[in-house]
Amino acid sequence: MCRNRHRMYSLGLFILLLVSGGALAEDVPGTTHGLTLQEAVTIALDHHPNLLAARGTVQAQTARVGEARANFLPHLDLTSDYTRTTSNVAPSSRSSSLTPSTTSGSSNTSFNNYSAGLSLQQRIYDFGKTGAEVAAANEALDATRWDQEASRQSVVFNVKGAYFGLLKARRLVHVDEETVGQFEEHLRQVEGFYQAGIRTQFDVTKAQVDLTNARLALITARNAAEVARATLANAIGVPDHPIGEIEDVLGFEKVDIVADEAIKEALAHRPELLSISAEHRAREAALRSATRNDFPVLSGTADYTYRGEDFPLAWNWSAGINLTVPLFSGYLTRSQIAEARANLAVVGANEETIRQTILLEIHQAYSNLIEAEERVQTSALVVRQAEENLALANGRFQAGVGASVERTDAQVQLTNAKTAQIQALYDYRIDHAQIEKAMGRGE
Repeated sequence: MCRNRHRMYSLGLFILLLVSGGALAEDVPGTTHGLTLQEAVTIALDHHPNLLAARGTVQAQTARVGEARANFLPHLDLTSDYTRTTSNVAPSSRSSSLTPSTTSGSSNTSFNNYSAGLSLQQRIYDFGKTGAEVAAANEALDATRWDQEASRQSVVFNVKGAYFGLLKARRLVHVDEETVGQFEEHLRQVEGFYQAGIRTQFDVTKAQVDLTNARLALITARNAAEVARATLANAIGVPDHPIGEIEDVLGFEKVDIVADEAIKEALAHRPELLSISAEHRAREAALRSATRNDFPVLSGTADYTYRGEDFPLAWNWSAGINLTVPLFSGYLTRSQIAEARANLAVVGANEETIRQTILLEIHQAYSNLIEAEERVQTSALVVRQAEENLALANGRFQAGVGASVERTDAQVQLTNAKTAQIQALYDYRIDHAQIEKAMGRGE
């Protein structure tokens, strides 16, 4: 009975450790099933420094909105002061001539002066200047938010490009490994034929050279894969993040995108265009604010103070309305208006530049997507033909009617065909991600 209880306890403990271990593994992306594309994007959105900087920019602009709104609210100041003052007065020349005994010097009398008070100031009306400043700050805040979205989309695109790049590099390594294996098998066959007197030393040397070249290509491919791995780690914003196996999503999945609809969507949702539009409105509000710099400002003031030469102090209060009318500021307002108009014109030109750039990106990405789709379909056919050609070349060589060069050429053609197919699949994925980014889609 005790032994059965011990077995049940051990079994329960094992199950608990297994479940808890699986739960812990699920918290770390890529530890159990390989890093997926969505997991890589999620890590980047949480850790990439560009996005952290963009969030800080939005927070700073949010604070500037509060700074602009501060002029709508009363300003309350507490002041206190202590001075010690003398009240000596120099005697006049006439009095000194009449009473010379009083001209020997001043009395050097001094006294204390204490004061403390509250000062309240409230802007009542400034002909919309403060309102224009708040509107400009709000529009600038919208612009920074759209800039943040643009940064987010750029990070997502870069992660996709690095992810697909690592898949491409690892697939190319696999192709080169297959090529090395094929040349190793070919070398064994040639050496066997040479021992049997069927092939010459030239065939053996040719097979050895082909194998060495294939191994060199494999070394280069493996190095490229390592660079691609580091590129992905950098793209997600965590350079020291361990990246092992990743989910292979480089396969071909046809997407249906119409060029005209892509252009409409881009002009409506592209964050760079929405940002520059918000900045344009901010510049318009800044121009309205500048035109009101010469307008009067009506404010209310109130003071409540305690002051006197000694304690207890006497209290006093005052309240009033202040009207400030700018008369001449050295043409400052005129220069500020000119600057605001120039800035508005610059933003208008930049807005048109961004619009044209977006249209160009759509056309280029769409054309590249169509081209990549055609290359994917064609390259698949070329791979099948190259495989058949290599099989025929191997058969002819083993039958003694084919040359080593013929067999080597067939192997190289197959390697090149597979490389071209992988490149086409990669290009199609990248072009798809590029046109989605050009359209302003989030992911």
